[in-house]
Amino acid sequence: MAQNIYDDPGFFAGYSRLPRSVEGLDGAAEWPAVRALLPDLAGLRILDLGCGFGWFARWAATAGARQVLGLDLSHSMIARARRDTSAPNVTYAIADLERPELPAAAFDLAYSSLALHYVADFAGLVAAVHRALVPGGRFVFTIEHPIYMAPSAPGWATDAATGRRTWPIDGYGIEGPRRTDWLAEGVIKQHRMLGTTLNTLIGAGFAIRHVEEWSPSDADLAAHPDWAEERERPMFLLVAAER
Repeated sequence: MAQNIYDDPGFFAGYSRLPRSVEGLDGAAEWPAVRALLPDLAGLRILDLGCGFGWFARWAATAGARQVLGLDLSHSMIARARRDTSAPNVTYAIADLERPELPAAAFDLAYSSLALHYVADFAGLVAAVHRALVPGGRFVFTIEHPIYMAPSAPGWATDAATGRRTWPIDGYGIEGPRRTDWLAEGVIKQHRMLGTTLNTLIGAGFAIRHVEEWSPSDADLAAHPDWAEERERPMFLLVAAER
């Protein structure tokens, strides 16, 4: 079973105060780039893996989706999503993404935002998603970029000679669980190299349609100068694949 850190009261309280938790999709820096990867949602049956508060599920319903199923391991997340959702074509369920039970050929689009880096059996999940999609169905997801996850120490380091801040990368080629203290102590994330993520998709039968190592544009930086450090190393990996 995956670690259910989102039901930790301290973690949940901290997460609830993040901009993307308060403002929804508009509070996620990478959302415009993610939205550009999505097909027309009109009439689609959508699976939202790690749905959290349900921001994407509700947006998909307003964009014309026929049906949206949001899955999350966290009871607190699902309770909040249900509370905030009135659309009759959006449903939520508790589910462990390590062992998803998904009906075959039941969805046109599978979506996930910053959830799959918690899943140890990524290959098993990808295979399950492939079975759950119809031919031509899309799988669009974001994860923490593996370079962002690889550092051995939190935060920036400073080069003594140049004074330039750098991001310390440690053990990039050593895949497996990484412990971090983010909003709570002992948060476990799964480090996989970029090639492993893409080759797992290909091995399951997906065709890769787009890969983006998200970085803020000049316009982004003009509006949010504090995002400048995101050009030093990518924080998000965006992937679109087709069954």
